[in-house]
Amino acid sequence: MSGSNWQPPEGVPTLTEVVAWPAGDTMPVPFEPAAEALPLEGSPMPAPPVGPSPAIGPSLTDEQMIELVLADVQHQVDLMLEYRLREVLAPILTRATDAVVREARGELASTLRDVVARAVAQEMTRHRSR
Repeated sequence: MSGSNWQPPEGVPTLTEVVAWPAGDTMPVPFEPAAEALPLEGSPMPAPPVGPSPAIGPSLTDEQMIELVLADVQHQVDLMLEYRLREVLAPILTRATDAVVREARGELASTLRDVVARAVAQEMTRHRSR
């Protein structure tokens, strides 16, 4: 694809070519994202950009157009990946945090019992020696 001599394979329509649909009421089915990609109730998901990019113009080469499309797709993939990771990791991190807090409280309670027991023993020893 380096240069303006590149041509698509025969039979593949170009973006500027008008393609006639078969006769009848046959229309292509619009794309709908999978249910897993949809946000949960109350969960914000970044909205995809609407409309053409302002950088797209008639003077772009094929390679520039490819770079713009790849950058846009990469940005959308990054947003979706971040959203899905947050969605998946949130309950895992909550459970892990709860476990750490429970364990820390148990250790703190045990240490506190030991400290209080020593302090009481020292105080009783001091009172007996008087």
